[in-house]
Amino acid sequence: MSEAMPTLSRRAFVKTTGALGALAAVGGAAATDSLFGSGVAQASADSEEKVTWGHCAINCPGRCALRIHTKDDEVVWVEGDTSDDNNIDDMQVRCCLRGRSYRRWINHPDRLNYPMKRVGRRGEGKFERISWDEAIDTIAEKLKYTIDTYGNEAIYIHMGSGTSSTTARPYWRMFNVLGGSLQFYGSYSTHQLSYTTPFVIGSGSGSTLNVIDDATLYLAFGSNTTVTTQGGGCGHTDYVRMREKTKAKIIHVDPRLTDTVAGHCDEWLPINPGTDAALIAGIAHYLIEHDLVDLDFLHTYCVGYDEETMPEAYKGKNMSYYAYIMGEGYDKVEKTPEWASRITGIAPQKIEELAQEIGTTEALFVDQGYGSQRRSNGEWNCWAIMALPALVGQVGKPGTNSGYPHGSYSISLTSIPNLDNPIKAQIPCYLYTDAIDHGHEMTAKNAGVKSGDAVKSDIKFMFYGAGNCLTNQHGDINRTHDILADESKCEFIVCTNTVLCDSAKYADILLPDSFRFEQVSMIGTGGDTGYMIAGQPCTSRKFERKDPYEIATLISRAMGTEEEFTEGKTQEEWIKELYEKDRAKDPSLPTYDEAMEMGVYKKANPKGKTIALEAFVADPSANPLKTASGKIEIFSESIEKLAETWDLAEDEQFHGLPMYIPEWYGVETTTEENPLVLTGFHYRGRQHSSWGNIDILKEANPQEVWINPADAQERGIASGDTVAVTNDFGETHLLAKVTPRIVPGTVAISQGAWHEADMYGDRVDKGGCINTLTCYRPSPLSKGNPQHSNICQVTKIAG
Repeated sequence: MSEAMPTLSRRAFVKTTGALGALAAVGGAAATDSLFGSGVAQASADSEEKVTWGHCAINCPGRCALRIHTKDDEVVWVEGDTSDDNNIDDMQVRCCLRGRSYRRWINHPDRLNYPMKRVGRRGEGKFERISWDEAIDTIAEKLKYTIDTYGNEAIYIHMGSGTSSTTARPYWRMFNVLGGSLQFYGSYSTHQLSYTTPFVIGSGSGSTLNVIDDATLYLAFGSNTTVTTQGGGCGHTDYVRMREKTKAKIIHVDPRLTDTVAGHCDEWLPINPGTDAALIAGIAHYLIEHDLVDLDFLHTYCVGYDEETMPEAYKGKNMSYYAYIMGEGYDKVEKTPEWASRITGIAPQKIEELAQEIGTTEALFVDQGYGSQRRSNGEWNCWAIMALPALVGQVGKPGTNSGYPHGSYSISLTSIPNLDNPIKAQIPCYLYTDAIDHGHEMTAKNAGVKSGDAVKSDIKFMFYGAGNCLTNQHGDINRTHDILADESKCEFIVCTNTVLCDSAKYADILLPDSFRFEQVSMIGTGGDTGYMIAGQPCTSRKFERKDPYEIATLISRAMGTEEEFTEGKTQEEWIKELYEKDRAKDPSLPTYDEAMEMGVYKKANPKGKTIALEAFVADPSANPLKTASGKIEIFSESIEKLAETWDLAEDEQFHGLPMYIPEWYGVETTTEENPLVLTGFHYRGRQHSSWGNIDILKEANPQEVWINPADAQERGIASGDTVAVTNDFGETHLLAKVTPRIVPGTVAISQGAWHEADMYGDRVDKGGCINTLTCYRPSPLSKGNPQHSNICQVTKIAG
């Protein structure tokens, strides 16, 4: 007998009665029948407190340590790392306020308790409770049908970054044992960067932040380190230490005066979004005219700067970077600082001053965040940033970086092996909705399909765990809804999650997941210093929630592949076995039992500082880069050939250079109806959409659209007003934040806010979700996520 979902949602109950009252109300025996919620009871005052170690497993490099305090088998509070065991340079892996609020997520009114099946239309969020037996049997039946009818290529696991550890993602192994599934490559966060980098410098390689101790100029593009990695012992910690110790002048190039800039910075250089490559072209012109380029470095270590360094097949065609900058190349336009100024919004004199500093500084550290590349022209922005230090020979030396995002030293732990996937075709992860809608038409030339010329089948069965990228984090939510809601396309969707997020509303079967600290877990990460976190379950198992390894084991059992999937091991036995292999490679690691007792183990970088491309610059013949030429490629013959052979739209033309390409929806393509540029950014109160449902964090970090006073005054908007942000793709409502901390003509909405719209009604989003307004159009080279390239209008809502 299935149990229908209550008509009054737990979220509505919390809003009506208050969070504390709601938690008390669902406690005790009555909670055992709750479809949602924690069932947490009040701990007695005299009960004994237990402390266990765990770690945050969300898509944040911090992977912070958690000390979880429980009484009567209930979490009562969470703190970070306060230990000084194995202490290194006084570093503690302290969690941010998000991590400290985990008790509210664990006990959230929307916490999933039981397996459920959909009883409404996809996206409505209407479910009824079923047993695990029914859930697993239904999944196995649909899997067998899909394999028999369409083949394994019709199965797909989408990217979910809501959990990390050595055994956090067993589903790829599960499906590989069953014959495989369609693969994806790339990510929503860094697709343009990760795709382009191998062509330019071979592999992602950035100097650790402590290298800036020896720099004289730190120049960052689109980097907001103290927010995007605000906990743990990595980005935030290392950046704050660096800025207090370094002798370097600190300059940040960004459309917003971010918290990183506000904390301590010598200069903020406001720039129009998506124009980084234009700025660097203007800088390059000044460097060339004033003889500040390092020709010896360029001729020794680089390809494509001038005719002398061009590949043979492209010599004599004015296709070098020098020809492009000096107006002899493709468009015959000289990239002067005045030209760059008209695009970037930065005064020509300021561009010249910056170029002079870059060309004369002793040690230049060029750093880039992920914001510059998450755009429709993102490949060329990140490529230009990587080319900049090469122009002045500031690579591979003390105090320098490769122009890639700063790197880290981490303790690397082995994850459960996925085994071989018999299905070799890979699609860009951002194109998953295309693969549902018309996957059989996707090819290498029109959709960037890898490891094969084409996809053989549309996606018919989708498995999605620990994420919100089906809708909330995906481009053009309205279009995405239409594709997912059509059951003739993707015929069956399974989701696992801890709470009912927007993506989970599209599940046909919805399974209740557990947090990493509710199970045995181990993970390694780091920054300037590496660290490892190990932990045991903080409480006993609640309701009918299960961890991913258990879920995958049950499905494998129903499919007759349990023995091959588990190899007879429990999750903890896998963790122990894999860890012992790591200890065999690094005997300095503590024993398994010691690691579990310590909770946090820290290890100093054996090199002290890691300088990107140091070995290559010291001896390029002995240590060639993993590029086609073995050198830094300012011109890429490989990319030029893709441009010549791929199926591209007229406004998707590109070349094998880090040139400036105007955005489809950007500063040069605004319209009368949509006169403002709209960009996105990461927010303190969330990590992507994780924690987007935690009321206390939402109160501290309200969802707002940043708007410059000049643009606000023209529209009669004041801070705190509710406004509508609209464009051709949708409409969202949120609060206005009127601030000079954003460039005029641009507005900004933090990404990750939870979508709140009646998708079978007016579709107006009341949650401030930026993907209501983003287009679904992948960037032309990598087919990546361009979700920061948008134009819009902002109007005040009366009353």
